[in-house]
Amino acid sequence: MYLEKIKDARENIKGIVTKTPLLYSNIFSKSSNNNVYMKCENLQLTGAYKIRGALNKIMSLTDEEKAKGVICSSAGNHAQGVAYASSLVGVNSSIVMPETTPYLKVESTKNYGGNIILHGKCYDDAFLKAITIEEEQGKVFIHPFDDIDVICGQGTIALEIFEEINN
Repeated sequence: MYLEKIKDARENIKGIVTKTPLLYSNIFSKSSNNNVYMKCENLQLTGAYKIRGALNKIMSLTDEEKAKGVICSSAGNHAQGVAYASSLVGVNSSIVMPETTPYLKVESTKNYGGNIILHGKCYDDAFLKAITIEEEQGKVFIHPFDDIDVICGQGTIALEIFEEINN
């Protein structure tokens, strides 16, 4: 149903994300009596697949939305993806992270260009703060998973898997 949107997402992120290797696992295949492969998304610049969805979403924004800036809530990988993708296309990004977020995740997100707001003890607190900022400042909220552009960006992994396994 969304295959064309996933193919469009691949075009949006082509040349920016890494086409990561798909490795066959002898150990897991043998122990599960199946063919098990591992998609090495840890090789993405930000260390996770989340860059795919964040980048596709930000590339899909209108010029007006980009001018407003974006906001998200995350304790790590989505935060880094949004910060990096935003910086890449010149969009201001604010990232609300729980106060309990590990220092390394906070610093990595800052280094990718995100404006960090530490708020609350858990993700839900950070999420509510991000929604408040969205409403007060008119920024575009980039949801970590409940957004069709994010989903299709992350779905580009499946295209790579199918293409490699079918070869």
